[in-house]
Amino acid sequence: RPWKDQLSGRPRSRPWDPDHEASTPTMALQPAAGARDLNPHQVETNRNITERLARVFRLWGYDEVSPPRVERMKTLMAGGAIASRDIVRLVADDPLGLRPEMTASIARAACTRLATRPRPMRLWASGTVFRSRAADEGGQCIEENLQSGVELFGVAAIEAEMELLSLLMASIAALKLGPSTQPRLLLGHTQLMELILSPYEGPKRDAVRWALVHFDRLAVETMELLPNERKTLLSLMECRGTPKDVLQQLRHLFGQQPVFEDLDRLCSLLSKTALEQDIALQLDPTFQPQFELYTGLVFQLVCNGRSAPVVLARGGRYDELVQRCGAPENQAFGAGFSLAIDPIRELLVEDESAKADTTDVLVAYSSNSNLETALDHQQQWHARGHSAVLELQPIQSMDEAQALAQARGDLQLDWVDL
Repeated sequence: RPWKDQLSGRPRSRPWDPDHEASTPTMALQPAAGARDLNPHQVETNRNITERLARVFRLWGYDEVSPPRVERMKTLMAGGAIASRDIVRLVADDPLGLRPEMTASIARAACTRLATRPRPMRLWASGTVFRSRAADEGGQCIEENLQSGVELFGVAAIEAEMELLSLLMASIAALKLGPSTQPRLLLGHTQLMELILSPYEGPKRDAVRWALVHFDRLAVETMELLPNERKTLLSLMECRGTPKDVLQQLRHLFGQQPVFEDLDRLCSLLSKTALEQDIALQLDPTFQPQFELYTGLVFQLVCNGRSAPVVLARGGRYDELVQRCGAPENQAFGAGFSLAIDPIRELLVEDESAKADTTDVLVAYSSNSNLETALDHQQQWHARGHSAVLELQPIQSMDEAQALAQARGDLQLDWVDL
């Protein structure tokens, strides 16, 4: 019967009643745009990946921290390095949001609560990050991703990058990616871009930078430039490849620069490990990161995915961010990287030998026995380090129990008939 107005008798809309709402099947059955439901195997694989990385980080002397998911917008924007449109805002009295990455939060903690700890300070963290973007059909889409990464504070010289990239190589080795992924470590440096842009000012400088970052040859060809300037910019667009060849070309264009020596030293260190792990090194002077967080070396680890290249890791140096967080001048240095767990999970080749080490068991009992006896059997399997699940109702026969064990994933049957 429709709910009616007591005076007119006419049907009208029912006021919102939380008890009524709870009793009606109106809940959404699909996750929010950008969110995903992970099945148990995916969750377990993510945990195994983060644990592998954690073991590597600890071996290198990094201590775990846990930055908050919710931060003030000023912290999340990292002094303007991250656009507010990329941050998921929360409805609250204070301007709050969900972290789009963890570096800014860890840098804030390093310069406040952890300010008295000696430098260099090595920290690592693992957790979920959230990114806001426009959905294809309009409206807001929230992307949720799991990350694990490290931060190194208090080292001004190239030695910080040398440690971090060596640690990245060790992390990739621990993941045991398949040979078909063809990993490539893409290197860039903000000082290289500054060298390229040094002849230009104002709007032209911005236009040249945009064209180089987006590899837009047409924009360069139609710009108001001197012929030699256009020729140089077009050649720099093609200036990407092995570090040795690229640095040689850059020295020819700009003469000897301190940043070239740092990059030469870094790449010489990495070359042996990269060769052993089949990781290609590529130096690109026009490469710039997604967030304007970095002021120095920037890098990405890219692998071949199932249908397109995927970025598994990204990082760089962010001294200006540490300075904005209030670090004293002699300690305002920071660098780090993060690894994207979900893309790594999709690329990993399952290690069947690791599965064979643990026997999955189904403990089932007949009507001649009882649940208490079956629980004792289950505990005995657990004590030996095996995964064992319990059938909670009695089974009529051993054949029926065996069929049930096979249907649940070809489990080993422990039949209790006492």
